[in-house]
Amino acid sequence: MAEQSFSQFIQRLELVFDDAVVNGDDDELFASGYLRGHFDLVVAQLELQQQHDPAAVLPGVREAVDETRHELSPADQQHIANMIARLEAAAV
Repeated sequence: MAEQSFSQFIQRLELVFDDAVVNGDDDELFASGYLRGHFDLVVAQLELQQQHDPAAVLPGVREAVDETRHELSPADQQHIANMIARLEAAAV
């Protein structure tokens, strides 16, 4: 059951990325692509550790973004923050 909930949670968040690709502007597309890489890595690491806890996903993504924040302009950081907010809204 926990794994199914984890899978369903991941699928819900993947829909946010998919929506940004289909309907987003250039900034949303950039933020989606940037975060999707971090998201996929966090999910893969959790799965390898057999830690199927949905509550660990977004903190892991935020931590990964914080570690690479120096790569982003202030404007890009805001676009990333906006996309994280969309992910958080979909997570509830």
